[in-house]
Amino acid sequence: MTALFHRLDEVRARSVGRLADALALVPHNPQAVGEREAAVELHSRRIVALDAAESGLVFGRLDRHDAGTPRYIGRIGLFADGADEPLLVDWRAPAAQPFYTATALHDQGVRRRRHIRTRGRTVVSVADETLDISAAAAEGGTERGGLAGESVLLAALNASRTGRMTDIVRTIQAEQDRIIRADVRGVLVVQGGPGTGKTAVALHRAAYLLYTHRERLARSGLLVVGPSPTFLTYIADVLPSLGETGVVLAHLGGLRPGLQAHAWEAPEVAEVKGRLAMADVVAAVVKRRQAVLDRPAELTIDGIPVRFTKADAARVRSRARAASRVHNEARPAAARTVIELVARKYADKLGENVLGGANLLDREDVAALRREVAAEPAVHALVDRLWPRLTAERVLRDLFASRAQLDAVATGLTEAERELLHRPPSAPWTPADVPLLEEVDELLGIDESAARRAEERQRQRRLRDAQETLDMLHGSRSMDAETEDESEELLAGDLLDAEGLAQRQEEADHRSTAERAAADRTWTYGHIIVDEAQELSAMAWRLLLRRCPTRSMTVVGDVAQTSTLAGATSWAEVLEPHLGRAWQLEELTVNYRTPAEIMAVAAEVLAATGAPASAATSVRSTGVQPWAQRVGEDALAGAAAEAALELDKEEGTLGVLVPHSRLDAVSAAVTARLPGDPDRADAPVVLPPEGAKGLEFDSVLVVDPAAIVAEGVRGWNDLYVVLTRATQRLGVLHPGGLPAELSGLEQRS
Repeated sequence: MTALFHRLDEVRARSVGRLADALALVPHNPQAVGEREAAVELHSRRIVALDAAESGLVFGRLDRHDAGTPRYIGRIGLFADGADEPLLVDWRAPAAQPFYTATALHDQGVRRRRHIRTRGRTVVSVADETLDISAAAAEGGTERGGLAGESVLLAALNASRTGRMTDIVRTIQAEQDRIIRADVRGVLVVQGGPGTGKTAVALHRAAYLLYTHRERLARSGLLVVGPSPTFLTYIADVLPSLGETGVVLAHLGGLRPGLQAHAWEAPEVAEVKGRLAMADVVAAVVKRRQAVLDRPAELTIDGIPVRFTKADAARVRSRARAASRVHNEARPAAARTVIELVARKYADKLGENVLGGANLLDREDVAALRREVAAEPAVHALVDRLWPRLTAERVLRDLFASRAQLDAVATGLTEAERELLHRPPSAPWTPADVPLLEEVDELLGIDESAARRAEERQRQRRLRDAQETLDMLHGSRSMDAETEDESEELLAGDLLDAEGLAQRQEEADHRSTAERAAADRTWTYGHIIVDEAQELSAMAWRLLLRRCPTRSMTVVGDVAQTSTLAGATSWAEVLEPHLGRAWQLEELTVNYRTPAEIMAVAAEVLAATGAPASAATSVRSTGVQPWAQRVGEDALAGAAAEAALELDKEEGTLGVLVPHSRLDAVSAAVTARLPGDPDRADAPVVLPPEGAKGLEFDSVLVVDPAAIVAEGVRGWNDLYVVLTRATQRLGVLHPGGLPAELSGLEQRS
């Protein structure tokens, strides 16, 4: 152990030295700038990984039948100088896999598995598993059950939560390991009930893929999509603890760079926005903004009237659409056609009015007329009218603000559904708007002609400045020569020409792959992981699949926990419209989080959801019975605060989960009774059902379960979610009768 930490210190010191060298490097040519930045990023990432790995650096050892050197398993791999065998095997390496998958019946060459728990650099406990059945019998042992490192696993499961998710690298089980190491190709769907470790498996799979396919994913990036900002905060520490920091974490409302769409809207509205039919709606909206005239347009060019007809507009539309299928990129073609048509009409009018009907204009005259027409404000206005430069935000705001537009383009929706979409232009953006904005942007594209012209002007300016600088240096040398004081030192002009010096002035992009990906709407990822995927609408799936054209995805969720109208009731329902049968299903069957006492109650609620899934088997029992207490309507918020105070005295985290109608009152009462420290990661939180998705707490207090069922669009699913967030204790307060499905709760007076 001491040797391992000593080696860690050596490697870190070497990485720090190499980082310092890279930072001090002054390149002699512009091409070296990229090499310097790559070295800085590489060594910075390595130092972060080494620092993160120190906490729990080594957690396992494999003793093999061949009596070779024991193989230590840890968060990272470490080699001694010149050695072929590693001192420490990275948990993701193939050589480490038996630590998670070897059993007494299939020992994979391992006779003993040792679990090591450390605090800092001190070993605090060791637990051994003998996988050699004959040796274990000779020692008076018994054959183990199906859980690898059961005592270590149960100790981890029974430990109090901190308000942040931690890694499970020490306790990965065989069915989890199989999914973590599955082939990166294709779409892998992981179905699992509450507490089966779906999220942990997904994050460890991200770390595994980044290790196994480092070169490819370092270029293309990896995206993790979660259900909410709260969830992203909860999981934020997991990947860094596994040595991986180059991952983009986002929720649906934050997938569009520069926009955070957090506003709430009615579930019925979100459901309509999430339908695939909305792709046709926004396509029709964009087409309606292209070269349509209700009546001819009258222009005046230098005092001469010009009439632009509906047929002329149709010609503009035809030529622009032929030039590009995306709107903004077709705008230059539309503008050229408008200028050509107006110039031709202007020339004809000029011939009639000025030249007595004779057209005596030569090619140069016509070109001059075109330039004159192109500079006319009236022509600019006509181009903007026929083919405006659009943004997705403008298109969608205008659509939802106009009943006339909605009636014209959303013909596949009922009048009531179109009314649901109608809203004022000042309304804030919601998560369901983001896939629509992205869909519009795919139809609009970007007219980069102005940006290219500006970039070229900037390049020419840098080139002129560089040439002036070199001319000054050469002029200075000439003056020195005249005074017989010529220096033998090399000047910049001896090493660089103006082009090279100008390139040196360009700003280098110092951002990591993850930072560049997060800021680029058109970025496509090498792999995407989606958690709580059952909540996504068809339009959200369309967005994510567009971001991953290779279809390399890991999708985790539970259709029994779907709480949105737009979400899934089966995986085939949501995936087959996009993928056909090109996806694979894996299932997690063991519940590591929820005690058997709580799952006995939750199983009755699961049956009420009508979902085909069955409850996962709990691996532990706490002996603590979940309870229910009836409270008067007027006293409910206060009783919730008092119950929260009592539960908060227990070790660990507390979640108070309530229906939307009671959220404000219960939040105020709990905050007044438990003001606490807002910066405390394990401070009590009050959340609605959907806000608790993916989270877990040591203690959970559910307030008014009947209202949760009544208010939710899939109320029994919501109740199933909130009941299964607890790892230790569950209490329920109800103002009226308790649903029959909760009759298994122990009644308190």
